Amino acid sequence: MKVKKFRSTSGLDIWVGMDDATNDQLTFKESHGNDLWFHVHGFPGSHVILRCGETEVEADKQSIKEAAQLAAYFSKMRNAKKVAVHYCRVFDVKKPRGAKPGSVVIQKFKKMLVQPQLILDELR
Repeated sequence: MKVKKFRSTSGLDIWVGMDDATNDQLTFKESHGNDLWFHVHGFPGSHVILRCGETEVEADKQSIKEAAQLAAYFSKMRNAKKVAVHYCRVFDVKKPRGAKPGSVVIQKFKKMLVQPQLILDELR
C-alpha cells in the first residue's frame, strides 16, 4: 500500500494515499469511521486521513489545518496560493456502486481554504 505517514504537531497520525487503489484501501479498510477524511475540492488528489477515531481523541484545529494542507499539497492544486479542501468523518464518505477506484461521495462535510504546504516530516 502506497501511503505516506506524518504526525501532526499535536501528535495525531496523518496518512496520505498516493494512488487511487491506495486511496480506496486507506478510506474504506484502514481507517476508523470517526477518523477525519480530507480531499481537495474539485481536483484529483490524495485521500488524507487524520487518525483520531479509534482513540476517540478530538482532533484539534492545528491538526485539522495540517491534514488539509497535506491534502492540498498532494493534489493537482499543489502550486496554487489557496485551495478549498473538504473534510468530514470517514463514516460520511461513501463509494457509489460501480465507481472507479478513488471516486467517492461525501456527506456532512466542512470546507476550509489552505495554502498547500509540506510542513511536516514524513515518518520512516
